[in-house]
Amino acid sequence: MGTEDKFSHKAEELKGRAKENIGEATGDEELRAEGRADQTEGGLKQAGEKLKDAGKKVKDAFKK
Repeated sequence: MGTEDKFSHKAEELKGRAKENIGEATGDEELRAEGRADQTEGGLKQAGEKLKDAGKKVKDAFKK
């Protein structure tokens, strides 16, 4: 997983957290839900990249 991808996915998750907090503070349920969705999407992307990294490590272990 590239550093740029890691940063991008984490930033998406943090943006979602901010949206959720703003939505909660203002009573905007739509913004709150959008924030939760952004957080979920960012987290899933991070998990997918971690899974790819683990697969590469296993592949590399068998090459040795």
